[in-house]
Order: sequence, then structure tokens, then C-alpha cells
Amino acid sequence: MATPRREQKRINVLPNPDAERSGTKHYAALLKKCEFFSLIYHWHSELSDIKVEVAKKSIKNTFKPKSKQDSISVLTKVQDDGKHGEVKASDHLFDLLYLCPVQIGTPPQVMNLNFDTGSSDLWVWSTQLDPITQARGSPKHNIFDPRSSSTFKQTSSRWRIRYGDGSTASGTVGTDNLTLGGLTVEHQAIELARKLSEDFINIPGDGLLGLAFGKINTVKPKPVATPVENMMTQDDIAEGEELFTCYLGSWRDTNERDKDESFYTFGYVDQDVLKRCGVDKPHYVPVDTANGFWQFSSSSATVDGEFFDRPGNTAIADTGTTLALVEDRLCEAIYKKIPGARFDERRQGWVFPVGLKPDRLPRVTLAVGDVQFEIQKEDLGFTGINEDEQYGGIQSRGNAKFDILGDTWLKGVYAIFDQGKQRFGCVQRVEEEQNVTVASQKR
Repeated sequence: MATPRREQKRINVLPNPDAERSGTKHYAALLKKCEFFSLIYHWHSELSDIKVEVAKKSIKNTFKPKSKQDSISVLTKVQDDGKHGEVKASDHLFDLLYLCPVQIGTPPQVMNLNFDTGSSDLWVWSTQLDPITQARGSPKHNIFDPRSSSTFKQTSSRWRIRYGDGSTASGTVGTDNLTLGGLTVEHQAIELARKLSEDFINIPGDGLLGLAFGKINTVKPKPVATPVENMMTQDDIAEGEELFTCYLGSWRDTNERDKDESFYTFGYVDQDVLKRCGVDKPHYVPVDTANGFWQFSSSSATVDGEFFDRPGNTAIADTGTTLALVEDRLCEAIYKKIPGARFDERRQGWVFPVGLKPDRLPRVTLAVGDVQFEIQKEDLGFTGINEDEQYGGIQSRGNAKFDILGDTWLKGVYAIFDQGKQRFGCVQRVEEEQNVTVASQKR
């Protein structure tokens, strides 16, 4: 007799009401996450005004233990008074815009985690933290107690992550049941925080669930399987459906048909979304997993119909990143089409006036394989920086050799991460209107 299919359902994403929308801060975080710097600084400022010390330019360097990292990058800017000051690069974890509830243990304990396709660790706040840290964190964090779970088993493995701004998280590793999207993964490795940097105390969210490929997992002495890899091994998801999908909504879309919903699915593609978007199936492109990321060909782009040939260019789909970073040539072309746009040296990024109507903003598309997918005009602006200007959602990727496509781009598509078939799928979302209301720095 065939085993009945387990119930599959959406994991609704919880917007983070405490997310701080600081353009410079998010951009600096992404630079440090990926260990590169923006060459555009040299074009728009003197080196005496902008100083960048660069770590080894390897995206994997971010996830190495401190002892194996080659150096630490520091990004500085000029303050209003003309003095240099460090840009506090709270990592992409620190200003979460989306959190996802999952259940760990027996009986289940709910943890609100950041689903991140740019990393491969699943770590949580835990009762192995010292009492003072737990007491300070408990108002904002759910704290996992392994002693209260009958299915938890401790192992001898250890983990330690050092993020780009110097903050660290480390601890022990155990296994337990993990339930998400109606699926229960047995013996999933859970990385329990035993030590956390000060930065983590006031940051909403109870940890992170990495959805990249397991080869970049940081557990020692041997990396552990990710939840999706375990789903595949345990036959939690059927062959041919070994995938997860991501649909990120926006507060701007409350009047749209989807009512600004955000969710993930595991083991199936949501047919209601395909129908709403007017397609029968997603567009797929192979992924290159050599570096552990969801990296695919993106060899062209358009700006108001002008075609940009980008032979050999690739992009990474990263749900743990808020902005979209592209090459300087394309970045400049985009902002040349926006009236009043300028590169702000002090904020180290492109800004443009608030109040522009959608018809005055350019139509920007980026290719997935050989098919173009549009960034919604409402997402060209990330956050207001004052009453007159807003920080752009697209910024320079500097000396990186690939684009990093975070929420600015992902909010315009329905993304399918097909791990079984090693491919990335995409569907263009359809909206009735573009709400270009400017986001405040604190929502």
C-alpha cells in the first residue's frame, strides 16, 4: 500500500514590525557579507573622503571560523562634520524584514526564523546561553529548551559563525524533529546558540534557517544536512517535487489581489499563484552549486527597453538580502533614467527624489537565463532618508563578478528553488498598480 502524502501547506511569513530600514546600513551589511567593495566610491569621491579596507574577496570567507578568515573589512564614511566614522554594518540578519514560524521538538516549540537562501546553517536561541543573555533576550526572542523535548539528542559537534561586521554566534549541535509547511523532518541538526555577540540581543527573530546547499554549512568536524536535503533523503517530498518556493509580499500591496501575502512552500509549487500570474508553469534555468549558492545565468538586462548584453554574467537569489546589487554600468544606466537621481557620497549609494509618479520611473528587467523579469517600480525605492529623497533599492555590486538579487528583486517574482533538479524557477508577478509610497526608516 502506498504511503499517504503528508499534508503540505504554506508557511506564512511574518513581517517584522521592528525592522529598521536604513539604506546605508543595509548596503554596508551586504558589502561585508560578501566581502567586496564598491568601485563606484572612487568615481564619485576622493580617496581622502571614502576609505575602504577590504578583506579577502571570497563570498565563502564570510562563513569561515574566525581563525580561518584572512582579514576583516571596514567600511567608513564621512560624517556631516567632515570626520570619518564607521558605518555600523549590522549584517543582513540584523534588520530582518521577514520571519517564518517553524516548530522544533516534542512537544513543538515555535521559533520565528529568518529563511536565508544565502547560507546553510539552522541555528536558534537556546537555554544553553548564559542566564544574563537569556534574561535580556527573552522579551524579544523565543528560546529553545532542548531539555523540554523528548526527541532531542545532543551530539559532540560544534558550530561557530562570524559575520561580516565582526559579530559571532556559536554553540553546540543536537538533533530533533523540525516541522515546517506541514512536513516533519526527523533528526534534523539544530545548532544551539551558546554564545552570541551583543548585537543579537535587540534583533528580532529567534535564529536562522539556511536554504542554500549544504556544502557551506559551518558545523565541525563534519557539515550537516540542511532541512531540504533531509526532506529528500527521508522522502518527505516526492521525487520530482524536491523543491521549495518563495513568495514575498509587501506592505504596499494591501489593495492587490494577493493582499500583500508572503509565504514559503516545501514540496510543491502553488498553482493558485501560477494561475493569478497567468502562466501554466515557471521558467527554469540550471543553477551552478559550486559555491553552495542558488547561482544562475543572467546574461542581459533592459532599462526602458534599452538592451544591455552581459555575456557570462551570473546572479545569486538571496532571500537573506534586502537590496539588489548589479554592475556599475547597469546601475548608472538605471539612475540616469530617474529624474533627480544622484550618487550620495555620504550615504555611499544612489538616491532619488520622493514623489515621482510610476510613469516617471524606468522599467528595469534582469534576465533569468534568456528571459527578462521586471523589478517592480514600487521597489526601486528602498526607504526614505529625509523628506525629499529616498535610498534606491538597486545599488552597485562593486568588484563582485555576479549580481546579488535580494528582496528588491524577489518581491517582483514567484521564486522556485528546485534542489532535486538543480534549477531555479521564476514567474513574473502581476500587480494592478504600483504603489510608490515611500517607506519610512522605521516601520
